[in-house]
Amino acid sequence: MPDSPSGDGAVADVLTDAAAVTFDLDDTLVAYRRSPGAVLRAAFDAVGVDPAFEVDAYYDRFAEFNNRTDSMAELREACFAALCAERGRDPELGRRVARAFAAERDHANVAWRPGARDLLDALEAQGVPFAVVTNGPPDAQAEKVRAVGLADRAVDVVFAGHDAPAKPAAEPFESALSSLGVPASAAVHVGDSPQSDAAAALAAGMRAVLVGDGRPVPDDAVRVPSLATLADGMN
Repeated sequence: MPDSPSGDGAVADVLTDAAAVTFDLDDTLVAYRRSPGAVLRAAFDAVGVDPAFEVDAYYDRFAEFNNRTDSMAELREACFAALCAERGRDPELGRRVARAFAAERDHANVAWRPGARDLLDALEAQGVPFAVVTNGPPDAQAEKVRAVGLADRAVDVVFAGHDAPAKPAAEPFESALSSLGVPASAAVHVGDSPQSDAAAALAAGMRAVLVGDGRPVPDDAVRVPSLATLADGMN
């Protein structure tokens, strides 16, 4: 697959010879209608304290705690407690904020990303199977999958960090490819993270598409501005 940092040129037919496709879930196929940053601010307000950390700090540590916890509630409590402790705040404050966050968050309140449903329809029409490879606890991720009907469409949903090590490890991609029954060289992975999606899929022997603008594109990956670009190329 040619390198196309701008998302131009080869992207129109990037999926035309794929035997199967794997997708990241969050901010690739679906997105929360209410952003995590807004929920975190509401959680601090509910506890009655000024924010001790920003949502990017949570994002930066998510994979670390995903690998050592079994549920989203447990992940958040452990992560928020650590973030508070590292900032000289009481770890119990972090746990209280995490519980307030959980009370504010509805994991089923998600919507398709632009072009996502059209792309999946096009893949199904052409007989190209697909699977989902997502980092995150199964309890939260499964709610999102059910909310948009992906559970009935995807060949498999791999909850990386639980069914297999979290991305960027190769194992979650290998698990999805096994379910799809295709070799890595015949499959394409589509996601929004340069590291845990694009670079990781390339390292696993797959081809890779990075969705979104403004971030570096790994060598040999193709960037597209949105899934609508890929859907248009399938029609």
